[in-house]
Amino acid sequence: MDSKRQQKFASLLTKELAEVFRRDLPHLFAGTLPPSITALRVSPDLGVASVYLSVLLAQNPQEQVQLIQDHTKDIRFALAKRVRNQMRVVPDLRFFLDNSAAYATHMDKVITDLNIPPAPPEDDDQPPRPRLFADED
Repeated sequence: MDSKRQQKFASLLTKELAEVFRRDLPHLFAGTLPPSITALRVSPDLGVASVYLSVLLAQNPQEQVQLIQDHTKDIRFALAKRVRNQMRVVPDLRFFLDNSAAYATHMDKVITDLNIPPAPPEDDDQPPRPRLFADED
């Protein structure tokens, strides 16, 4: 479980990193939407931030994440300019593709393709339920 300090740090980084993607470095995502940050985890020493990205409407999401990983230095520099008054050191950024939406779609398809037979009909031959109190109806 993350400490209160890690949570505050992560929420600030998430907000500012989203702005970096949207406003400061839009040329990296020419023709596609900037990635969405689905989760951001910060190490206990606040030195490393693991950023999980969801890439929408991209032909190859893994290629998009690789492009971001190649430009990590530029992204970190732009982030540092935005948060220079709030934090002393900007953490190293590690970017990962978040496949949770694709996994949820896959699991939904698996569940809908299951062949589950209907439940057997209820028997009317069951004895009546015992009454515990005299005034029960």
